[in-house]
Amino acid sequence: MSSASTSAATARLDRILADAKRDKEMGYRDKALKMYPHVCGRCAREFAGKRLSELTVHHRDHNHDNNPQDGSNWELLCLYCHDNEHSRYTDQQYFSDGSLSSPTTAKATHNPFAALGDLLKK
Repeated sequence: MSSASTSAATARLDRILADAKRDKEMGYRDKALKMYPHVCGRCAREFAGKRLSELTVHHRDHNHDNNPQDGSNWELLCLYCHDNEHSRYTDQQYFSDGSLSSPTTAKATHNPFAALGDLLKK
């Protein structure tokens, strides 16, 4: 098999996978838009018409493969709230107590008011 035909086959497979992923995502997006009112679940902004594209489907358990037909793992969020939710989730994972990379805070050892009681007694 020549390199040209290999790269063409790879490009074709990549396109097929991208199309399948887009179709899958549009499937649960369409279902969520039919199930729920077109309102952001966090900031309560309403979306209609052209602005409906700014409303995204958020997976509550952050597992994009968990798409129950009843929509119990979905909520509609605007772009800003969706981005904020994922940032909060990432921060929570990074700074959790069990994380090896969580920063440690140093305990204060100096007390500037330790001798204040003695000074006030004079």
